[in-house]
Amino acid sequence: MEDKAQIEKQIQLLGEKFSDSGQNLGAYLDGLLYQRYLTYWDYIHLDTLLSLQVPRTHFPDEEIFIMYHQITELYFKLILHEQKQLVEDVSGNVVSFTEKLNRINNYYKALISSFSIMVRGMEPKQFMRYRMALLPASGFQSAQYRMIEIYATSMEQLVHATEREKFSSENTIEELYEHMYWKKGATEKTTGEKTLTLKQFEERYTPRFLRIAHQVKGNTIYDKYLNLPPERKDNKALRKALQLMDLNANVNWPLMHLGSAYRYLNRESQEIEATGGTNWKQYLPPGFQKIVFFPEVHNPETLENWGKQWVEHGLNPEKQH
Repeated sequence: MEDKAQIEKQIQLLGEKFSDSGQNLGAYLDGLLYQRYLTYWDYIHLDTLLSLQVPRTHFPDEEIFIMYHQITELYFKLILHEQKQLVEDVSGNVVSFTEKLNRINNYYKALISSFSIMVRGMEPKQFMRYRMALLPASGFQSAQYRMIEIYATSMEQLVHATEREKFSSENTIEELYEHMYWKKGATEKTTGEKTLTLKQFEERYTPRFLRIAHQVKGNTIYDKYLNLPPERKDNKALRKALQLMDLNANVNWPLMHLGSAYRYLNRESQEIEATGGTNWKQYLPPGFQKIVFFPEVHNPETLENWGKQWVEHGLNPEKQH
């Protein structure tokens, strides 16, 4: 009898819900009678997911390469999912702010710890062969990673380190965008001309990047922090979460890539170019870029030594964990 009463109560509540929205409960109940039971494989579109790996060569390890990059992009999407909620939140709730930053840091933790798949999970000989079929595509062309940066901090913080002092928040989004640090990573070493990799990337994503930058101007995650009352800004848990996100995004994650690049692209006899022609030795080291999302939460010594660990990682890529 108790179960029946509970069911009747639930039906009553459902009736009120659908009535409030002008819907007919009976029609929805009919739908329940006819619809199939949900399965795990249908819910996550498993067959589609497993069909998305399409190698361009016959080398077995290329499939590992594809899958790992797809996994990476899914983690980037998770990070963006949290960032968008942070940007849209107007409550100023420090607990919620910190919780979402901790989620982001957990995603980075998974990404960083999994990068051994790229460093030691493929045969170098296979990689050096199938990579030639990927030209001019490059991991440089990850649009989601650029979006993560735009949501995180103001555009002037993303200007290349050699030019950053020339710019401020007074410059337009368009002016700042032309001097983003990552653009110098995809230019020809001798001529300074944009590579095809960069031209493709800008043509496809520039309008989206500019639109997002305008949407979040003055309202990035860093702005959210700066606009908190002083007593909330001093929250230790919040500051620690911001510090860790900064280090994960701008030091630890780039160091993983640097170690991988040294393993596969650095040879005693010659330096091998990345597939997109990126200047990886200049682009990847975080100590060169000095990109910091949230400068106010770090002490001067940390900022001065930002990313200097790259030397050890670069010279000892097998130390990656």
